[in-house]
Amino acid sequence: MSEFVKKIKDVFIGFNAVDVLIILLFALMFYYVFRILKNSNVRGVIVVFSLLVFATGIVFISEDGLNAEAFIVIPMVLAGLVLVIFNVEVKRDILNMKTFTGLSEKQGHQTLVSKDEVERYVSDIIKALQNLSKDNVGALIILSNDNIPSQILESGVLLDAKISSQLIEGIFFPKAPLHDGAMIINNYKIQAAGCFLPLTQNVNIPKELGTRHRAGIGITETSNVIALIVSEETGIITIAQRGKISRYADYDLLKKTLNDYYWKDLSADGRKRV
Repeated sequence: MSEFVKKIKDVFIGFNAVDVLIILLFALMFYYVFRILKNSNVRGVIVVFSLLVFATGIVFISEDGLNAEAFIVIPMVLAGLVLVIFNVEVKRDILNMKTFTGLSEKQGHQTLVSKDEVERYVSDIIKALQNLSKDNVGALIILSNDNIPSQILESGVLLDAKISSQLIEGIFFPKAPLHDGAMIINNYKIQAAGCFLPLTQNVNIPKELGTRHRAGIGITETSNVIALIVSEETGIITIAQRGKISRYADYDLLKKTLNDYYWKDLSADGRKRV
């Protein structure tokens, strides 16, 4: 035991700037992996993480201390494993960075919408969802804030139309050309319809949930959006946020979700900036 302590002590004696940089690099990488582990349901990944920590410990207390090879090789291996194991999570962070840049460019083009208008949007969306649910018509609506990747928007048809229950129900009518894809609502406009979304890879999703639900959950894993899903088999309305789902959404839950979406950034004069 004393020999082990001596090795650790020897490593810290005579530290230089390169050694400190190596430790900081490892700390950042382990933090990133640990943060992903906290937010994902990937099984067995803790074992991989523990092995990486063990391997790094061996490098830190080796006879030669820290060296240039360890500085180059081990971070590259760790980064590679992160990209392979957590490709969905890494993709989400990259998309969010792109989205943040796009948002900063659009903030100067905001308009104001009155409280009455927002209440009408909320009412029309709920009415459409409940009518679709009653008729067992499948639907997938994404609530975004200028944060849907352009490739998803381009996979459908750009509409830039005002929100109305009639339009929403018409788009998801079973024989309509855009009914199979997702509708993107961006604040006070129906931005696009018929869009294709990434499917979740979460193996813990209930097996009775089909492609529409997996697409709705998948987009909330990669973008900060809300998905409203109507099952064509059961008529059950599901809300997905951050990869988590709330099934059997009733009027009260839908209204709360939509109010949170529309009113989270009210301006001082009681209007919403969109």
